[in-house]
Amino acid sequence: MIRAIDHIVILVHDLAAAVADYTALGFTVTPGGEHTGGATHNALVIFADDTYLELIAFRRPAPEHHWYRYSALGEGLIDFALLPTTIEADLAAARERGLAIEGPFPGGRLRPDGQQVAWQTGRAQTSDLPFLCGDVTPRSLRVPEGTARAHANGVTGIVGLMVAVADLGASVSRYRALLGIAEREGDSSDLSAAERTAVFALDSATITLAMPADTSNSALSARLASRGEGPFALALRGRNQHRTFDLGLSHGAPIDLVAE
Repeated sequence: MIRAIDHIVILVHDLAAAVADYTALGFTVTPGGEHTGGATHNALVIFADDTYLELIAFRRPAPEHHWYRYSALGEGLIDFALLPTTIEADLAAARERGLAIEGPFPGGRLRPDGQQVAWQTGRAQTSDLPFLCGDVTPRSLRVPEGTARAHANGVTGIVGLMVAVADLGASVSRYRALLGIAEREGDSSDLSAAERTAVFALDSATITLAMPADTSNSALSARLASRGEGPFALALRGRNQHRTFDLGLSHGAPIDLVAE
C-alpha cells in the first residue's frame, strides 16, 4: 500500500547554483550523483520525516527523457514520487482498480563516493499523477540519514503538495485508483473562489488537487496554460515561524514553511 510522499522533483538549469541557493535558504544539501545514462545529475535536501527534495539538472540534451520537455519551460516543480510498500504489488493493485500504469522500470545513479544506488519506478500516463519509486538497494543509500537531515532553517518535512489539474473529477478518479483510498472535500480557505479542490491524506502529508472553477486569470490557470498539469505549490513543516521562500533562490518552486 502507498502511504507516503517519497520526494519532490525540482528542475534547475545549473545544479551548482541551485545547491548554493538552497544552502543560502538554510537547507543542508547533499550531493546525489549522476543518473544512469548520464543525462541528469542531482542533489538532495533530505528531511527528518524521510522525504526529500530532488534538485535535478540536465547535463546534455536528452529529448528521450521524460522530464526534458520542461527544460524549455523554465525551472521549478515538475514531478513528485510516492513510496510504495512493494512496487510490484502496488502497481498490480492500481491496475486492478482500473488505472493504466506501467512498470516497474529500473533506475539508478552513481553517487560521488562511488556507491551505486538502484531503484524501480512505476508511472501512469497522465502528468497529474505522481510516479512510484521503490528502493532496490538499501534506502539509506538513496536517502542518507544523520546530519544530512538537519537544516538551519528548521524544516523537518513535507506538510503537503498542491497539484494543478485540468479536470478535477477525472483526476480524483485516477488518484482513487492509484492510492486505493477516498478523497475528502478540499478546504478552499487558502484559495480564491475560482478554485475547486479535493484532498488525499497520506500518513504525514496531504496531496491537494486544485482546478480552476472558471476561466479567471489566476496563478493556477496560468500554471495549467504554461506547463500543464502537475505539482503547483509545496508546503514544508518546520520549527520556525511561517515564511515563504524566495522564488529566485528556490529556482521557481513555490515553497511555504508552516510552523509546527
